Amino acid sequence: MTRWTVTFQDKPEMGRIRGDKSRRRAHIAFVQAHPELDIGGPLAMAPMQDFPGAIWTVEAETRADVERLILQDPYFVRSLRQYAILSFQTRAARQKTSH
Repeated sequence: MTRWTVTFQDKPEMGRIRGDKSRRRAHIAFVQAHPELDIGGPLAMAPMQDFPGAIWTVEAETRADVERLILQDPYFVRSLRQYAILSFQTRAARQKTSH
């Protein structure tokens, strides 16, 4: 299993999507239903500032699996949110493979 980091860059109009309570509930339910989404949350340049994006840490076999997860998220709106997917290996994983 590979660990992936997804960074999202949002257009300012994404605030309207985040402000939609029914979409927020759907997003929270989506996150809770996907244990492979280890860590996720908004990114802000300073406390109490609008979010210019978000970050996820995901465990998945392939980049395509990560992309499918992104596209299913109720918060994903292609015209308002761009993303980048990067793989990384933790120190513990590197130590396991080096023995």
